[in-house]
Amino acid sequence: MTFRHTLRTIALCVLTGLLLYACSAEKKALRNFKYGNYEDVITYYKKVLASQPGNGKANYYIAESYRQSNRIKEASAYYAKAGGPGVSKDSVLYFLGKSLQANGKYDESRKAFESLQTSTTVDAMRNRAEKELAGLNRLDELNGKKSYYRIKNLETLNSPYSEYSPAYLNGELYFTSSRSNAKIYAATGTPYTDLYKVTTKAAIVEPETIQPLPVTINSPNVNVGTIAFSPDGKTMVFAKGNTGKRKGTNDVDLYLSRFRNNVWSEAQPININQPDSWESSPAFSPDGRTLYFSSNRKGGQGGLDIYSAQMDSRGRFSRVRNLGPDINTAGNEMFPYVSENGKLYFSSDGHPGYGMMDLFVVNRVNGKTMAENLGQPVNSTSDDFGIFLFKADRGFFTSNREGGKGDDDIYTFINEDPNLKVVNYFLQGTTYSLRKDSTREILGDTKVSLLDSRGDVMSDYVTGNDGKFLFRVYENEKYTLIGESDGYLTKRGAYTTVGKSVPLETLKELTTNITLDTLLVLDRMVTNVAFQLKNIYFDYDSFNINSTAARELNKLLTILNDNPEIKIEMGSHTDSIGTVDYNQNLSQRRAQSTVNYLIRKGIAPERLVAKGYGESKPIARNTNPDG
Repeated sequence: MTFRHTLRTIALCVLTGLLLYACSAEKKALRNFKYGNYEDVITYYKKVLASQPGNGKANYYIAESYRQSNRIKEASAYYAKAGGPGVSKDSVLYFLGKSLQANGKYDESRKAFESLQTSTTVDAMRNRAEKELAGLNRLDELNGKKSYYRIKNLETLNSPYSEYSPAYLNGELYFTSSRSNAKIYAATGTPYTDLYKVTTKAAIVEPETIQPLPVTINSPNVNVGTIAFSPDGKTMVFAKGNTGKRKGTNDVDLYLSRFRNNVWSEAQPININQPDSWESSPAFSPDGRTLYFSSNRKGGQGGLDIYSAQMDSRGRFSRVRNLGPDINTAGNEMFPYVSENGKLYFSSDGHPGYGMMDLFVVNRVNGKTMAENLGQPVNSTSDDFGIFLFKADRGFFTSNREGGKGDDDIYTFINEDPNLKVVNYFLQGTTYSLRKDSTREILGDTKVSLLDSRGDVMSDYVTGNDGKFLFRVYENEKYTLIGESDGYLTKRGAYTTVGKSVPLETLKELTTNITLDTLLVLDRMVTNVAFQLKNIYFDYDSFNINSTAARELNKLLTILNDNPEIKIEMGSHTDSIGTVDYNQNLSQRRAQSTVNYLIRKGIAPERLVAKGYGESKPIARNTNPDG
């Protein structure tokens, strides 16, 4: 009896120990999932599936781990069996559809999205399903599109590991690779990445010259990659992270290095990084004043969005702006690149495409932004991203499609479209001031800003002694120029490129640069000098602001907002109809009415003075004997 009781006790202890071990192992797996160590999660739950193949929770975490480590193709079978308490059926159906689409199983993908469309009670998920179905319906249109692209694997550069995100500078090709790193990144089970360079002439590389960038750029035990250079080649921005210091995969930031004394300085994080978000895949605009990057920070359109930021001469960034719903989707937008002619390229799994990340180019049609899929053979059912043009009709891109040498491979491409013509439009101008005799003189050291039709700053420029400024502009767009200089009133000027396009059929060269001219005249800031607002008329015997007066006062409002240091007196005058006292009182009420209007629009009261002059100081000659 005692022996049997002892055996039972031992068995219970063993069972309890196994249960405790299983609970402990699962907690560790869930903790690994939380911290983005997806390969460890997959390993654990596959062991669970070996004895419980129908375990919905295990299938879910394997599927999610594959998806979040950029291996969604491998997730289909697991999403199909995913479920259990706390698992969103909507999410499972959506990503099952995306995974099937990534595998080229478009009919099965359509069924998953149709099921989501009819079963979900969440409007946002229904909308996403409808967008995916609309994208699938456009596949025939994409496949029927004639392509002039010719692509080739850059076999002399690629290895059995990952090579991606090429960038060309001064006869050298820079790229990201995991080829020589023994340390394994727990999220993917693959080696960490570093930055490399190789001597190249166009698309011909010299593999014997491949070398990693110095330790001031590369760092051990972290991922380093996706490099971008300013047009002058003196500023480098790249991404670095996955140190394990922050939860999940958000531990990635942008870093900046400067080329000084023939070496790259030690890289420093840039000021637009956010502590709880992922920032990567930087790209400079052709003028070097705008940095584009991808981030999953709060307030975006969905997963990863593309943002822009303005860079000053000290390498400080400001005015971070989401590119909006024309570019960004509820999915992921990454790897922006801006060509010399100002075309924005990017990769997305949210716009209609073949399944995973596809390459797109942004076209402006009648002022509207349109994202156009580059089509096959550049795009495939795999990830296609990281494009770079070293000429208007040729360049590099990245893909992990079948038939490559490793995981991600770099490819070359040539665009053989016989009608391809590239026109670059530039707006050049000069800043002036007026002499006392009303003739113009050049005004140097003036900050000129170019605003788009929405009022967002596209670029800034500080003129030299010659007063010259230059901006990259685009066809059929409306702009505003703002000039600012110490001792002068800030000046706004409108400019449009509408109707100024050059017919492509008249061009003979592949690339043509067109320069448009303008000027900006600033007024000196002088005290005790009156200026008259046009057409500020009040109804007879009234001091109410009518619509005509409001339009003119809004012009003054712009001047006051542009010049926060100035204070003004609002002087009002009347004709001589009525008594002197009546006209004095009426003019004071009219002046105060205009001041009150400006205060309601946000102008500080201490900047405004209302002064009624009645008929004592007429501003127009009185030729009417009745007043």
